[in-house]
Amino acid sequence: MSDALPAAERLLNLVIALVNTTAPMSKEQIRASVAGYDHAPSNDAFERMFERDKEILRDLGVPVLTVTGAAHGDEQGYRVDPDAYALPPMELTAAQLGVLALAAEFWQDQVLRVDAGRALTKLRVVGSSPADPDAVIGLAPRMHPAGPALGPLLDAAAERQAVGFTYRAASTGEVRERIVEPWRLIADRGGWYLVGLDRDRGAPRVFRLSRIAGPVAAVGAPGAFVVPDDIDPRALVDVAREAESRTAWLAIVPERGGALRARAQDLSGGPEAPDGWDLVAVPYTRASDLADEIAAYTDAVVVLEPASLRESVLRRLRDAVTAAAPLRRNDG
Repeated sequence: MSDALPAAERLLNLVIALVNTTAPMSKEQIRASVAGYDHAPSNDAFERMFERDKEILRDLGVPVLTVTGAAHGDEQGYRVDPDAYALPPMELTAAQLGVLALAAEFWQDQVLRVDAGRALTKLRVVGSSPADPDAVIGLAPRMHPAGPALGPLLDAAAERQAVGFTYRAASTGEVRERIVEPWRLIADRGGWYLVGLDRDRGAPRVFRLSRIAGPVAAVGAPGAFVVPDDIDPRALVDVAREAESRTAWLAIVPERGGALRARAQDLSGGPEAPDGWDLVAVPYTRASDLADEIAAYTDAVVVLEPASLRESVLRRLRDAVTAAAPLRRNDG
Protein backbone atom coordinates (compact mmCIF):
# COMPACT_ATOMS: atom_id res chain seq x y z
CA MET A 1 0.00 0.00 0.00
CA SER A 2 1.38 3.41 -0.94
CA ASP A 3 1.96 6.13 1.60
CA ALA A 4 -0.78 8.73 1.96
CA LEU A 5 -0.20 11.87 -0.07
CA PRO A 6 -0.66 15.30 1.52
CA ALA A 7 -4.18 16.63 1.04
CA ALA A 8 -3.02 19.57 -1.10
CA GLU A 9 -1.21 17.24 -3.53
CA ARG A 10 -4.20 14.93 -3.76
CA LEU A 11 -6.49 17.89 -4.55
CA LEU A 12 -4.12 19.07 -7.27
CA ASN A 13 -4.04 15.58 -8.79
CA LEU A 14 -7.84 15.51 -8.80
CA VAL A 15 -8.07 18.90 -10.55
CA ILE A 16 -5.57 17.82 -13.21
CA ALA A 17 -7.50 14.61 -13.86
CA LEU A 18 -10.91 16.29 -14.08
CA VAL A 19 -9.64 19.10 -16.30
CA ASN A 20 -7.93 16.79 -18.79
CA THR A 21 -10.52 14.02 -19.02
CA THR A 22 -12.37 13.74 -22.36
CA ALA A 23 -15.44 12.29 -20.64
CA PRO A 24 -16.78 12.56 -17.08
CA MET A 25 -14.89 10.26 -14.70
CA SER A 26 -16.73 7.83 -12.47
CA LYS A 27 -15.76 7.38 -8.84
CA GLU A 28 -14.20 4.01 -9.67
CA GLN A 29 -12.03 5.65 -12.33
CA ILE A 30 -11.00 8.41 -9.93
CA ARG A 31 -10.05 5.94 -7.20
CA ALA A 32 -8.08 3.80 -9.63
CA SER A 33 -6.23 6.52 -11.54
CA VAL A 34 -5.84 9.61 -9.33
CA ALA A 35 -2.84 9.43 -6.98
CA GLY A 36 -3.83 9.97 -3.36
CA TYR A 37 -7.01 7.91 -3.31
CA ASP A 38 -5.34 4.53 -3.64
CA HIS A 39 -4.50 4.36 0.07
CA ALA A 40 -8.16 4.58 1.17
CA PRO A 41 -8.68 1.44 3.28
CA SER A 42 -12.33 0.95 2.25
CA ASN A 43 -15.03 2.17 -0.12
CA ASP A 44 -16.60 4.18 2.70
CA ALA A 45 -13.28 5.88 3.45
CA PHE A 46 -12.83 6.72 -0.23
CA GLU A 47 -16.37 8.10 -0.43
CA ARG A 48 -15.77 10.40 2.55
CA MET A 49 -12.42 11.55 1.18
CA PHE A 50 -13.73 12.23 -2.31
CA GLU A 51 -16.87 14.05 -1.15
CA ARG A 52 -14.78 16.24 1.16
CA ASP A 53 -12.27 17.02 -1.59
CA LYS A 54 -15.03 17.81 -4.07
CA GLU A 55 -16.58 20.35 -1.70
CA ILE A 56 -13.20 21.91 -0.90
CA LEU A 57 -12.52 22.43 -4.62
CA ARG A 58 -15.93 24.01 -5.12
CA ASP A 59 -15.32 26.31 -2.15
CA LEU A 60 -12.04 27.32 -3.82
CA GLY A 61 -13.88 28.23 -7.02
CA VAL A 62 -13.05 25.11 -9.06
CA PRO A 63 -16.26 24.24 -11.01
CA VAL A 64 -16.52 20.49 -10.39
CA LEU A 65 -19.60 19.32 -12.31
CA THR A 66 -21.66 16.23 -11.56
CA VAL A 67 -22.82 14.58 -14.78
CA THR A 68 -25.34 11.80 -15.30
CA GLY A 69 -25.30 10.39 -18.82
CA ALA A 70 -25.65 7.32 -20.94
CA ALA A 71 -21.94 6.59 -20.69
CA HIS A 72 -22.32 5.84 -16.99
CA GLY A 73 -25.89 4.49 -16.88
CA ASP A 74 -27.37 5.54 -13.57
CA GLU A 75 -23.93 6.30 -12.17
CA GLN A 76 -22.70 9.86 -11.86
CA GLY A 77 -19.51 11.12 -13.42
CA TYR A 78 -17.40 14.17 -12.65
CA ARG A 79 -15.42 16.73 -14.62
CA VAL A 80 -14.27 20.35 -14.42
CA ASP A 81 -15.92 22.80 -16.81
CA PRO A 82 -12.91 24.19 -18.73
CA ASP A 83 -14.77 27.29 -19.92
CA ALA A 84 -15.67 28.28 -16.37
CA TYR A 85 -12.27 27.33 -14.94
CA ALA A 86 -9.84 28.70 -17.54
CA LEU A 87 -8.44 32.20 -17.16
CA PRO A 88 -8.92 34.69 -20.01
CA PRO A 89 -5.80 35.85 -21.88
CA MET A 90 -3.68 38.10 -19.66
CA GLU A 91 -1.63 41.15 -20.47
CA LEU A 92 0.42 42.21 -17.44
CA THR A 93 2.08 45.59 -17.19
CA ALA A 94 5.59 46.05 -15.88
CA ALA A 95 4.24 47.40 -12.59
CA GLN A 96 1.91 44.43 -12.16
CA LEU A 97 4.75 42.00 -12.75
CA GLY A 98 6.81 43.91 -10.22
CA VAL A 99 4.12 43.47 -7.58
CA LEU A 100 3.84 39.77 -8.42
CA ALA A 101 7.60 39.44 -8.03
CA LEU A 102 7.29 41.02 -4.60
CA ALA A 103 4.52 38.57 -3.70
CA ALA A 104 6.67 35.64 -4.84
CA GLU A 105 9.50 36.90 -2.62
CA PHE A 106 7.14 36.37 0.33
CA TRP A 107 7.33 32.61 -0.23
CA GLN A 108 11.11 32.30 -0.47
CA ASP A 109 11.39 30.77 3.00
CA GLN A 110 8.12 28.88 2.88
CA VAL A 111 7.10 25.42 1.74
CA LEU A 112 5.62 26.80 -1.51
CA ARG A 113 8.72 28.67 -2.68
CA VAL A 114 9.35 26.32 -5.64
CA ASP A 115 5.77 26.54 -6.88
CA ALA A 116 5.76 30.34 -6.45
CA GLY A 117 8.95 30.66 -8.48
CA ARG A 118 7.61 28.52 -11.30
CA ALA A 119 4.33 30.45 -11.39
CA LEU A 120 6.15 33.78 -11.56
CA THR A 121 8.32 32.54 -14.44
CA LYS A 122 5.20 31.60 -16.41
CA LEU A 123 3.54 34.94 -15.67
CA ARG A 124 6.59 36.83 -16.88
CA VAL A 125 6.18 35.15 -20.25
CA VAL A 126 2.79 36.79 -20.80
CA GLY A 127 4.00 40.26 -19.79
CA SER A 128 4.57 42.74 -22.58
CA SER A 129 7.68 44.13 -20.95
CA PRO A 130 10.05 43.13 -18.15
CA ALA A 131 9.17 44.05 -14.60
CA ASP A 132 10.25 47.56 -13.69
CA PRO A 133 12.31 47.40 -10.49
CA ASP A 134 11.44 51.03 -9.74
CA ALA A 135 7.80 50.02 -9.31
CA VAL A 136 8.55 48.25 -6.04
CA ILE A 137 11.85 49.83 -5.03
CA GLY A 138 12.28 50.13 -1.28
CA LEU A 139 9.64 47.50 -0.60
CA ALA A 140 10.31 44.08 0.86
CA PRO A 141 7.90 41.58 2.40
CA ARG A 142 8.40 41.15 6.13
CA MET A 143 7.03 37.67 6.74
CA HIS A 144 8.92 35.24 8.92
CA PRO A 145 9.21 31.60 7.89
CA ALA A 146 6.36 29.51 9.23
CA GLY A 147 8.73 26.60 9.69
CA PRO A 148 8.01 22.89 9.33
CA ALA A 149 4.67 23.18 11.16
CA LEU A 150 2.92 24.91 8.24
CA GLY A 151 2.58 21.89 5.93
CA PRO A 152 1.15 19.44 8.48
CA LEU A 153 -1.23 22.08 9.82
CA LEU A 154 -2.53 22.92 6.33
CA ASP A 155 -3.15 19.23 5.68
CA ALA A 156 -4.86 18.74 9.04
CA ALA A 157 -7.10 21.78 8.53
CA ALA A 158 -8.15 20.48 5.11
CA GLU A 159 -8.79 17.00 6.53
CA ARG A 160 -10.59 18.33 9.62
CA GLN A 161 -8.19 16.30 11.75
CA ALA A 162 -6.96 17.23 15.23
CA VAL A 163 -3.24 17.76 15.83
CA GLY A 164 -0.87 17.61 18.78
CA PHE A 165 2.24 19.72 19.31
CA THR A 166 4.46 21.25 21.97
CA TYR A 167 3.84 24.97 22.45
CA ARG A 168 5.66 27.73 24.33
CA ALA A 169 3.27 30.35 25.74
CA ALA A 170 4.18 33.97 25.09
CA SER A 171 3.03 35.36 28.43
CA THR A 172 4.54 32.80 30.81
CA GLY A 173 7.08 30.90 28.74
CA GLU A 174 5.36 27.67 29.84
CA VAL A 175 5.98 24.73 27.50
CA ARG A 176 3.30 22.07 27.29
CA GLU A 177 1.56 19.67 24.92
CA ARG A 178 -1.54 20.96 23.15
CA ILE A 179 -4.29 19.07 21.31
CA VAL A 180 -5.97 21.41 18.84
CA GLU A 181 -8.69 21.23 16.20
CA PRO A 182 -7.15 23.41 13.45
CA TRP A 183 -9.72 25.76 11.96
CA ARG A 184 -7.68 28.20 9.94
CA LEU A 185 -4.11 29.41 9.31
CA ILE A 186 -3.59 33.15 8.97
CA ALA A 187 -0.57 35.20 7.93
CA ASP A 188 -0.73 38.59 9.60
CA ARG A 189 1.79 41.41 10.14
CA GLY A 190 4.88 39.29 9.72
CA GLY A 191 3.72 36.18 11.58
CA TRP A 192 1.80 32.96 11.01
CA TYR A 193 -1.06 32.02 13.33
CA LEU A 194 -3.15 28.90 13.86
CA VAL A 195 -6.73 29.45 15.01
CA GLY A 196 -8.51 26.45 16.45
CA LEU A 197 -10.18 24.75 19.38
CA ASP A 198 -7.86 23.91 22.27
CA ARG A 199 -9.39 20.68 23.48
CA ASP A 200 -7.79 20.90 26.94
CA ARG A 201 -9.31 24.32 27.54
CA GLY A 202 -12.50 23.68 25.58
CA ALA A 203 -12.29 27.10 23.94
CA PRO A 204 -10.93 28.79 20.79
CA ARG A 205 -7.26 29.77 20.98
CA VAL A 206 -4.65 31.40 18.73
CA PHE A 207 -1.19 29.84 18.39
CA ARG A 208 1.79 31.51 16.77
CA LEU A 209 3.59 28.98 14.58
CA SER A 210 7.02 30.28 15.59
CA ARG A 211 6.30 29.08 19.15
CA ILE A 212 5.57 25.49 18.11
CA ALA A 213 8.48 23.29 19.12
CA GLY A 214 9.11 19.98 17.42
CA PRO A 215 6.87 18.10 15.00
CA VAL A 216 3.12 18.42 14.52
CA ALA A 217 1.37 15.05 14.78
CA ALA A 218 -2.09 14.08 13.57
CA VAL A 219 -4.43 12.94 16.35
CA GLY A 220 -7.43 10.74 15.67
CA ALA A 221 -9.33 10.27 12.41
CA PRO A 222 -10.05 12.83 9.66
CA GLY A 223 -13.44 14.51 9.64
CA ALA A 224 -13.46 14.72 13.44
CA PHE A 225 -14.80 18.26 13.75
CA VAL A 226 -16.67 21.04 11.99
CA VAL A 227 -15.48 24.65 11.94
CA PRO A 228 -18.16 26.78 13.65
CA ASP A 229 -19.95 29.22 11.35
CA ASP A 230 -20.08 31.95 14.01
CA ILE A 231 -16.30 32.13 14.53
CA ASP A 232 -14.25 34.98 13.01
CA PRO A 233 -10.67 33.63 12.99
CA ARG A 234 -9.11 36.93 11.93
CA ALA A 235 -10.82 38.76 14.78
CA LEU A 236 -9.38 36.21 17.20
CA VAL A 237 -5.89 36.82 15.77
CA ASP A 238 -6.37 40.59 16.17
CA VAL A 239 -7.31 40.14 19.83
CA ALA A 240 -4.37 37.82 20.49
CA ARG A 241 -1.92 40.14 18.80
CA GLU A 242 -3.20 43.14 20.76
CA ALA A 243 -2.72 41.18 23.98
CA GLU A 244 0.94 40.64 23.05
CA SER A 245 1.50 44.17 21.79
CA ARG A 246 3.97 46.49 23.49
CA THR A 247 4.76 50.16 22.90
CA ALA A 248 8.08 51.63 21.90
CA TRP A 249 8.62 55.32 22.69
CA LEU A 250 10.87 56.87 20.08
CA ALA A 251 12.49 60.26 19.52
CA ILE A 252 12.67 60.92 15.78
CA VAL A 253 14.34 63.71 13.82
CA PRO A 254 11.69 65.89 12.10
CA GLU A 255 10.70 64.68 8.64
CA ARG A 256 12.43 61.32 9.13
CA GLY A 257 11.11 57.85 10.01
CA GLY A 258 7.99 57.99 7.84
CA ALA A 259 7.25 54.27 8.17
CA LEU A 260 7.48 54.50 11.97
CA ARG A 261 5.30 57.60 12.10
CA ALA A 262 2.65 55.87 9.97
CA ARG A 263 2.17 53.29 12.74
CA ALA A 264 2.17 55.79 15.60
CA GLN A 265 -0.37 55.61 18.44
CA ASP A 266 -1.69 58.02 21.05
CA LEU A 267 1.14 59.90 22.78
CA SER A 268 -0.46 60.22 26.23
CA GLY A 269 1.60 59.02 29.18
CA GLY A 270 4.97 58.76 27.46
CA PRO A 271 8.40 60.21 28.22
CA GLU A 272 9.60 63.54 26.90
CA ALA A 273 11.61 63.75 23.71
CA PRO A 274 14.76 65.95 23.51
CA ASP A 275 14.29 69.47 22.21
CA GLY A 276 13.95 69.54 18.44
CA TRP A 277 12.92 65.87 18.22
CA ASP A 278 9.44 64.40 17.72
CA LEU A 279 7.99 61.90 20.19
CA VAL A 280 6.43 58.86 18.49
CA ALA A 281 4.77 55.83 20.11
CA VAL A 282 4.95 52.67 17.96
CA PRO A 283 3.22 49.37 18.88
CA TYR A 284 5.14 46.14 18.27
CA THR A 285 5.10 42.44 19.05
CA ARG A 286 8.52 41.26 17.76
CA ALA A 287 11.32 43.28 19.33
CA SER A 288 13.92 41.94 16.89
CA ASP A 289 11.95 43.20 13.87
CA LEU A 290 11.53 46.68 15.30
CA ALA A 291 15.18 46.83 16.39
CA ASP A 292 16.28 45.98 12.85
CA GLU A 293 14.05 48.70 11.44
CA ILE A 294 15.16 51.39 13.91
CA ALA A 295 18.84 50.56 13.47
CA ALA A 296 18.49 51.22 9.75
CA TYR A 297 17.74 54.87 10.55
CA THR A 298 21.10 55.15 12.42
CA ASP A 299 21.13 58.48 14.33
CA ALA A 300 17.72 59.71 13.10
CA VAL A 301 15.79 57.59 15.63
CA VAL A 302 16.51 57.08 19.34
CA VAL A 303 14.68 54.57 21.54
CA LEU A 304 13.54 56.19 24.79
CA GLU A 305 11.65 53.18 26.18
CA PRO A 306 11.79 50.26 26.78
CA ALA A 307 15.41 49.83 27.78
CA SER A 308 15.61 46.29 26.36
CA LEU A 309 14.67 47.54 22.90
CA ARG A 310 17.17 50.42 23.15
CA GLU A 311 19.94 47.96 23.99
CA SER A 312 18.97 45.74 21.04
CA VAL A 313 19.26 48.70 18.67
CA LEU A 314 22.58 49.79 20.17
CA ARG A 315 23.96 46.28 19.83
CA ARG A 316 23.09 46.26 16.13
CA LEU A 317 24.72 49.64 15.62
CA ARG A 318 27.87 48.52 17.46
CA ASP A 319 28.03 45.39 15.33
CA ALA A 320 27.71 47.49 12.19
CA VAL A 321 30.56 49.77 13.30
CA THR A 322 32.75 46.76 14.16
CA ALA A 323 32.06 45.16 10.77
CA ALA A 324 32.92 48.40 8.96
CA ALA A 325 36.18 49.02 10.83
CA PRO A 326 38.42 46.83 8.58
CA LEU A 327 36.98 48.57 5.53
CA ARG A 328 37.89 51.99 6.91
CA ARG A 329 41.45 50.83 7.70
CA ASN A 330 41.87 49.51 4.17
CA ASP A 331 40.61 52.77 2.70
CA GLY A 332 43.08 54.70 4.82
